[in-house]
Amino acid sequence: MSNHPVHTLLLDIGGVLLTNGWDRKARQDAAKSFGLDYLDMEERHHLTYDTYEAGKINLDSYLDRVVFFEKRGFTKEQFRMFMISQSHPHEPTIEHFKALKQKHNLKIGAISNEGRELSEYRIRKFELNGWIDFFVVSSFVHMRKPDEDIYRLALGIAQTPADNCAYVDDRHLFVEVAQKLGIRSIHHQALSNTIVGLEALGLATE
Repeated sequence: MSNHPVHTLLLDIGGVLLTNGWDRKARQDAAKSFGLDYLDMEERHHLTYDTYEAGKINLDSYLDRVVFFEKRGFTKEQFRMFMISQSHPHEPTIEHFKALKQKHNLKIGAISNEGRELSEYRIRKFELNGWIDFFVVSSFVHMRKPDEDIYRLALGIAQTPADNCAYVDDRHLFVEVAQKLGIRSIHHQALSNTIVGLEALGLATE
């Protein structure tokens, strides 16, 4: 166990607490369900999604560029409903972090790359704001991981030194960036492994 106790736990959302909001599998399923050219859709997605995640355009504009640049036999609302239906919670992981928060009186923040509409829906739908204290979402703050400044912003909001923070993310690169800033970080691959990593930092539920 470290000499620096953890006071603040920073969590990724997609891939840790929830499924990813709009990943490759979801886009493949959308293309199949709506009869779209997946390769064309995917190219358009990659050219514009960073802009959406950074909060520079809204979901309506993203869909105009990626799907509705020509007349379709379905509505934007139908497509949007399909998008949000792809989100599901990782309940055991959520319950574990809730238990840690209660036992250790932790401050919990989320650092997430996500478009505003999807993020707001997911936070509300899965009641993340019932136990997460603050959200640093790329589309809210116009910065995206792995930009170091988004982590610095989270530390500033938490008002916790880096060595009293821990961070959990399923993307190894994002873990590496946080570690370079002095935040002890765990590469989340399965809840069992993450529990071991958290216990090594003094965060056990028992």
